[in-house]
Amino acid sequence: MPDGLRQRWHRRARYALKRSLRLKLLLVFLLLAMGMALIFLVGSQRALGSGWRQAVAPLLADYVDRLASDIGSPPSVDRAQALAQRLPIKIRIEGPVVRWHSAGAPDGVAEPGYGQHWRDEDRPRLLERTTPDGHRIVFGLADLPWKNQPRTIGWATLGLLLLITGLAYGYLSRLLRPLDDIRAGAQRFGRGEFDQPIKVRRRDELGDLAGQVNTMARDIHKMLDGQRALLLAISHELRSPLTRARLNAELLPEGPATDVARSALLRDLAEMRDLIADLLEGERLSGGKAAMQLESTDLAGLLAEVVQARADAAAVRLQLAGVLPQVAVDRVRLRLAVRNLLDNAVRHGGAQAPAPELTLNVVGGRVRIVVRDFGPGVQEAQLAHLGEPFYRTDEARLRSTGGVGLGLYLARLVAQAHGGELAFRNAHPGLEATLSLPARSG
Repeated sequence: MPDGLRQRWHRRARYALKRSLRLKLLLVFLLLAMGMALIFLVGSQRALGSGWRQAVAPLLADYVDRLASDIGSPPSVDRAQALAQRLPIKIRIEGPVVRWHSAGAPDGVAEPGYGQHWRDEDRPRLLERTTPDGHRIVFGLADLPWKNQPRTIGWATLGLLLLITGLAYGYLSRLLRPLDDIRAGAQRFGRGEFDQPIKVRRRDELGDLAGQVNTMARDIHKMLDGQRALLLAISHELRSPLTRARLNAELLPEGPATDVARSALLRDLAEMRDLIADLLEGERLSGGKAAMQLESTDLAGLLAEVVQARADAAAVRLQLAGVLPQVAVDRVRLRLAVRNLLDNAVRHGGAQAPAPELTLNVVGGRVRIVVRDFGPGVQEAQLAHLGEPFYRTDEARLRSTGGVGLGLYLARLVAQAHGGELAFRNAHPGLEATLSLPARSG
């Protein structure tokens, strides 16, 4: 396996272990089982090992004495061969007259099994005997027909352990399945999708948790619907008196004394009308009630139209990539978002700063509309709050043209309605707003 692939696999494994509750519980289960088995085996060996040797050693010594006595002195090869055939043992005889062993190995070659399972200092006393005529007889275990049985048992034990581990993992997966449902449900609720509640699979603690999250989601949904309904009702009701006030202002008699007052009143009424329109549009987009009219659009042409429609069109620098795809967007709402971003850049760029830049390109399969000004920028702590409704930076609050804080909010909603996002960063100098959209065609 290549080093790069191995490193990626290790990183994914560490990430999965860090994030997965199932793997953590399974690992704890395996470590617990292995630890208990190891402690039991070591403890049993310590408790019984020395006592077993002390109990068996005298019996084995007496048995070896009897076998050596049966072979005789000088050793009888026929008797030794008869014992080797009748009993599961090996016999080797070394001495001045007889040199023989039951396995038929060459002289001087040690046979496996002679004296095994005994310490070196115990073997001469337990499994070796010296006859009066100077011959040494060594006993050992023969090749037993069941010598491979421990290996078979070991593999069978390993297979059974793996089977139990797989069954435990399957049970844990089934046991923790409600957590996946709760996580998916929380993500849906966070996106404002309250139509599909979390499925309650069991009547236990996790089932109760899923039911409580569903209840919380229903309460939040009702609260949001009530707030939206109240805001929409107020906005609709304000339109009629604003229209009447504008009409009355238009009907005021002309004259030097009334022209200034009428102009100021009409300007204030226009700002209130735009505010109400932005509130209504924001609630439609945030509540998912806005019907998106997606159509294949030449974004370069759309941005050029937005710039040309401005009174200060010459003050905006437009930079377009060479080849741009046709993208399915809601032309009206995307035009609104770009216009709001340009208004914010012109408003906060400063009179002495260079003209703001409007850039369009494609990066990684996504269309990026970037609007940058060359003003002082904003504080880093305020970047995360840009795009929130009615939020204005401290600098904007000191200006008469600072707006009410709905322009960037609407631009963010338009981006989200298209499956994109709106991000801000300090470009040093100035503030850079990036509206990213999926490059999908109509």
